[in-house]
Amino acid sequence: MMSKQYWLFGAKLTVLADASQTESNFDLVEGNFPPGSHTPMHVHTLYSETFYVLDGEALIIANGVEHILKAGDCLFVPKNVEHALTNTSDTSVLKTLVVASTSGFAKLITTVGIEVAEGESFPSREHDMALVGRVLEEIGDRMIM
Repeated sequence: MMSKQYWLFGAKLTVLADASQTESNFDLVEGNFPPGSHTPMHVHTLYSETFYVLDGEALIIANGVEHILKAGDCLFVPKNVEHALTNTSDTSVLKTLVVASTSGFAKLITTVGIEVAEGESFPSREHDMALVGRVLEEIGDRMIM
């Protein structure tokens, strides 16, 4: 059975394992980032992230340091470290695996993400930003403006 996919700020994310399957030790998420897309600068106060690039090239800025990751590369970002991810390609989707440890990230995806309809290439609606704010606070995430 295929896992549900969710839109989260332009990325198409699939939760492969969450707290219910890992005793809250980690979440495993597959990310598909369209060409040129990027996450906002943000920080996780309650969990770390490890990024593994399956296909494409990512620029991850963590604590002000730029890291270029290509297929087969990975980067650990400890909790409380400001970071952002960018798909550096203008033509190719960036495909990643992300391990968030302890669990937390999957809750954001499944609570505020917009379920992807078959064949959909962009979200059918906007995010509920009030809900986004509440869930970010609950899981210890903060956007850097």
